[in-house]
Amino acid sequence: MIEVERIKKAVDKWGQRLLYRIFTRTEIEFARARRNFYQHLAGRFAAKEAIIKSLGKGRISWREMEIVNNAEGEPRVRFTSEGRINKTVAISISHTKDYAIAQAIAYEQTHLSSPQIRFA
Repeated sequence: MIEVERIKKAVDKWGQRLLYRIFTRTEIEFARARRNFYQHLAGRFAAKEAIIKSLGKGRISWREMEIVNNAEGEPRVRFTSEGRINKTVAISISHTKDYAIAQAIAYEQTHLSSPQIRFA
């Protein structure tokens, strides 16, 4: 969970440098196309943070993943580092005027059992 105002202050202070360190061009364009730019950035930031935690710190960087929406508008993660991540990650993002929150569950399917799930 993150305060939307915290993201706004960081972007105001660091500008494009911060945006392109954390977000992909597609994520920035998606947020800019929305009425509440900072809420959408905060939601994607929270999702990326949850994904990093669900996979284990040090396994992936901010820019090696991209949060996109499918045809139904549901958020999905797309990994930009082909083959490096061998898990499926399910995400959920929600935000209000002041806060954004996200959850991520990373799991891998084994051929003999149900999915092995690691909660973040």
